[in-house]
Amino acid sequence: MATAFLPVLAQQDVDRAIQLIQQTYSPQQRLSPEEQRRLQQELFEIQRRPEAWGLVLPFLSHSDPNVQFFGAHTIQVKITRDWDSFPQDAATQLRDLLLELTGRAISSGQSKVILRKLFVAITSLAIKLHPGNPSKWPDWLRSTLNVFSGMGVSREHLMDFLSIVAEEVESADLLPPGKAQMRESLAEAVPMITQAISTSISTPPAQRSSQELVSALKCLQAWMSILPANDLTPFVPLLLSLMVPTEGPSLEYDEQAFIPASDTLQELLSHSALSDGSGTKTVTEPLLLWLDRYGNAIVQTTIQGGFVDDISHSLCKLLVALGDHSAMYFAKNIASPVQVAPVPCPFPLPAPLPLISHLVQNFLKVLLQYTALPGYYGVDEEESEMTLSFWYLFQEALWNVDYGFDVTEDGDAGNLAEERDRDMMPVAKAVYSELVTVLRRKVVWPPKDILNRWTRDQRDKFQAYRRDAGDTLINAYYVLRDDMLSFYVNDLLQRLATRREQDGWEEIEATLHCVMAVQEAVPVEDSPHLRQIFGPEILGKLPRAGDDRVRRTALHLIGSYASWFTTQPAQLPDSPTPSPLMNAISYVVSALPDAVLCLAAANALRDLCDANRVALAPHIGAFGELHAGLTGIPDTEKAKVLQSIASVIQALPPTEEIPPVEAIVSPVVAKLFEALQSAGQLPEEAKTMAVQQLETLTGVARGLTRVNDSLLALDDSPEVQAALEEMNRAREDPRVLKLREGILSAIRGTVELWSSDASISDALSDLFKAITALPSDVTLISLPPGPLLELVCLAAQRQLTAVWLSLASMLIIQLNPPSLIAPTFKAEPSPEASAVALNVLQVLLQTALGAFAQPGVMVSNPDIVQAFFGAMEAFVHHFLPCFYRLPPDLLNALIQCAIGALSLQERYSLTSACTFLSSLINRTATNDDLSAAKTAFGQTHGFLILRAILFGFAGVAPRSAMPNLIELLSTMITRFPTESKKWITDILFAEDFHPCRATPEAKNKFIKTIFGSRSLKRTRDAAQQFTLVARGLEGSAFGYATVTM
Repeated sequence: MATAFLPVLAQQDVDRAIQLIQQTYSPQQRLSPEEQRRLQQELFEIQRRPEAWGLVLPFLSHSDPNVQFFGAHTIQVKITRDWDSFPQDAATQLRDLLLELTGRAISSGQSKVILRKLFVAITSLAIKLHPGNPSKWPDWLRSTLNVFSGMGVSREHLMDFLSIVAEEVESADLLPPGKAQMRESLAEAVPMITQAISTSISTPPAQRSSQELVSALKCLQAWMSILPANDLTPFVPLLLSLMVPTEGPSLEYDEQAFIPASDTLQELLSHSALSDGSGTKTVTEPLLLWLDRYGNAIVQTTIQGGFVDDISHSLCKLLVALGDHSAMYFAKNIASPVQVAPVPCPFPLPAPLPLISHLVQNFLKVLLQYTALPGYYGVDEEESEMTLSFWYLFQEALWNVDYGFDVTEDGDAGNLAEERDRDMMPVAKAVYSELVTVLRRKVVWPPKDILNRWTRDQRDKFQAYRRDAGDTLINAYYVLRDDMLSFYVNDLLQRLATRREQDGWEEIEATLHCVMAVQEAVPVEDSPHLRQIFGPEILGKLPRAGDDRVRRTALHLIGSYASWFTTQPAQLPDSPTPSPLMNAISYVVSALPDAVLCLAAANALRDLCDANRVALAPHIGAFGELHAGLTGIPDTEKAKVLQSIASVIQALPPTEEIPPVEAIVSPVVAKLFEALQSAGQLPEEAKTMAVQQLETLTGVARGLTRVNDSLLALDDSPEVQAALEEMNRAREDPRVLKLREGILSAIRGTVELWSSDASISDALSDLFKAITALPSDVTLISLPPGPLLELVCLAAQRQLTAVWLSLASMLIIQLNPPSLIAPTFKAEPSPEASAVALNVLQVLLQTALGAFAQPGVMVSNPDIVQAFFGAMEAFVHHFLPCFYRLPPDLLNALIQCAIGALSLQERYSLTSACTFLSSLINRTATNDDLSAAKTAFGQTHGFLILRAILFGFAGVAPRSAMPNLIELLSTMITRFPTESKKWITDILFAEDFHPCRATPEAKNKFIKTIFGSRSLKRTRDAAQQFTLVARGLEGSAFGYATVTM
């Protein structure tokens, strides 16, 4: 074995490396994590050395398996990572040595872990040598197999090697031409590979080891995406032959053959040329015939034994894969009158052959039996959840398939729609009716004595299963519609009628859960079934004390159907018969005092009131009583209740809103002042109280906001204008003015005292968003943006955060709101608004630029940088002239800061700076009043902006930000065409240009392209190509794969 070509490593280094391996990986050693890391690092440093090729032979010939593994690992890593440093004229010798070493390792019985590393090394070497013209290793796969066969390597190890080949070639990082050559080398070997796999599968069990069969099937799985459909088809009967039981008194399956064969069929159905519904005659129908003969017995054994063994589990997975593959075929043939055609099968076929519809319905029956496995999911079985995805696919297929058969097939000349309704839908409805029954049973919680024995993980798993089952029920609803609600109503009525005092509520809770799960599919229209559910027959008979789970589910059910109640006639205050809405309100309110259910009840009440404002407005007196009785409800939930009441108040005429708004808001403001006054004695308690009151005010503000379409903002109809004028008159009421002054005063005190606290600032942020509005959405308590901007500036000066900057962006927009009547051109802001904006802009700039001037601040606070430039962009869009009224030094500092941000490595910071600069330049250039400002801007900053952009292309900026830099480049070229050409030329050819791989020719080509055609696409393509060249990525798979389009 000639090895003189390999670099040599000193013997003492080899001995040290062996010692390191044995110290680090010997089970007898007891090393600390730090010591283990130190030893691993020392070993890694030895392996990195150019002469580390010399470790391979002594490692592989060592007696310690750990050392042998590192020998195989070293040669694989050196080929993959250090190939450029290996003498290329010795490549052929290395190939021959590697094949010989691998053959010896196989013959000496080394472990498969070591052999796998060597197989990977051979494939890695082929990936280096085979691509190219001429190839340095032509016909590499066949020649390797010939070498191994000559050394007596078994079929089992040949299969293992071929598996590695397929996996490594598919994942290899190669340019398209090299990838194509490697794939072609595999394609040329397909006949040889399929013959070898077929031989291993066909060999009688007595003449082959079980491990050989496993290796052959794993090899077939690895090659599955490579083999053409014609080469895959013959494997179907071969694989089914491994799943045929031995005949006798009871059917016995060979588990070691059945499970890998099933796994291989699953792979064929999912990731091969026969996937996605292909090959129904060659794959689907043989599997259905096998299932018809053997599948039922496997499932029945499972159900009778109450245990899913490995065979049954594997069958369930196969059924799910077949369902994913053939859902459209099942939908088309669910009632097919056509007889199945004979197909090659390794078992006797029935005579006469069954109808295709029989086979499809048998598949659905078997799969449904797995969906309906006895016991609780996650505790007694793990298979039922696997089947749920099929019922979604099947429902989609039923809707999309072209059902119907030629008159020669079914003797029916009727149209396809008639055949669909007459033949297909009754069967589909029967299947989904059974599914609905099954899932209702499967989502029932166990009695408390059983549930108390479950672990937390089991409870969580079952809870997740209930959610998934609920999603599946939505698909069932699309098939069954009202029949499904009818089933649930009848189930509830029957269970409530026969329920005894000592019975639990688990079964009824499960049905309520199912009704809740399908809510998103149920149309918002009158439904007799929902009227029954929310009437005295069902909701009226549910418990109002104890039994937390069924009450919580009922509350969630009511909240989820909140918008449905709008379809019901409003109940008059003096009506003796409560409407479904008032039934629901009554049930929800009864749960508010219960500490366990208060959250669910408050959420349901909020949703009900929000959706049914007009219907509930006549009952405002009852809500006043509810407000008076809130003493026992936690403040966190009280906020939602007050939001609910505010939603009802909003439906009143504005002048009638004043007393109830004053009644619910004044106590909250008073408690906020109380918190401010007690901050000195009980700071943490006061802060917690303040947060709760701010959240309550936020809820009230949201409740009072209209839910009408925002397009009404531009509606100039007399009715809308009259409503807005009425609201504005009500806002001038002395009581309302005093209330708003109190709210603003309380907010100001909170900002002055606690603006640096994260929880307070978050609560204030939510409140500012809720309590400010555009003119079309203004409420009694809406606050103007000017005073709030003043508070934002105060808070930002104390501690600059993204929260305050984001609020500044929002409030600046509201300072210059759109007109209620859409004008042809956007109106200029008022002088008063412009003065406020200029003052805010100066404060924010001085504060932010002062903070950003500190070393590392912009790098370590990307959220603040992004929010800052977002705020600056809002000023550009709404108060552009303010920038040019700033002191010149302050404007220059802002632009320099933005230019500096173009070199930041955090993408969002950089892109926000790009967007701000593009907006500022474009809007300045298109504003006739700012032509002088545009010229001065270009002269002062144009060169530096382009320099930052080009440095970014050359490697300073992250590649993910290239689209934004390209857009800014396009803006500069468009707005300053003549100057930009000179500036770009000067920058690219300057001695201090960022070190990169771009040659003078590449730079000239870039300049010529972007100025030859100023389309964004040409600019983008040229910039991307220049970026690849400048960064040395041109011609690399990584470079092309990561080009951002």
